[in-house]
Amino acid sequence: MISSGQHDSRRANLLALCGLTAAVVLPLLPIGKWIAPGDSIAALLTREAIWWLYAAAVLLWLGVVERLPMNSIGLRRPTWKSLAFAVLGAVALLLVFAIHFGVIVRVFHLDAAAAIEQQQIILSRPYWYRVILVLRAAVVEEILFRGYIIEKVRQLTGSGLLAIALSVLTFTWGHFTGWGLVHLIPVFISAIILALLYVWRRDLPSNMLAHFLTDGAGFLLR
Repeated sequence: MISSGQHDSRRANLLALCGLTAAVVLPLLPIGKWIAPGDSIAALLTREAIWWLYAAAVLLWLGVVERLPMNSIGLRRPTWKSLAFAVLGAVALLLVFAIHFGVIVRVFHLDAAAAIEQQQIILSRPYWYRVILVLRAAVVEEILFRGYIIEKVRQLTGSGLLAIALSVLTFTWGHFTGWGLVHLIPVFISAIILALLYVWRRDLPSNMLAHFLTDGAGFLLR
């Protein structure tokens, strides 16, 4: 006979598995390009809106269906420590990119043309759009790839290592299209840093700010 506690636990895990599957699969499908192909501003904004819908759907699933508080995925009121660790995280992330493109790419003569071209395409967009892009990446990607995925994998398996691994792999794969393989090296390392920062602090606003500062340095200071 199944006890009430066992039934509740199975239900919670089933809901977590459904949410986790959606959080992993949907962002990796080119749904935005299917719905809004092309590079017009309208198409770009539509694709950005779809990303925000993903995040909203995950938060609704967490709060309404799973009946869990937002702080269960690290969404809590930021403190001065959130800012401090965000700055430290951003410094570490920027060092990764600086060393990779400033030293490793040059020493080993790696072909970074795809990454440079993609960056130039983004820099050619209106500044206000770049702000939207960086803000969306910082908020939505941290909700999906860090907070929700890590917590749900830990809930289902009890393994922090497996949670970090899935977070890193999905985040890295999500950055494959358009940027090229050379760019994935620092993205992969950055994904590890952001995952470790989240697991250590469980402070999603800190992750979001670190992500925003890093992307902002690349796309908003030029």
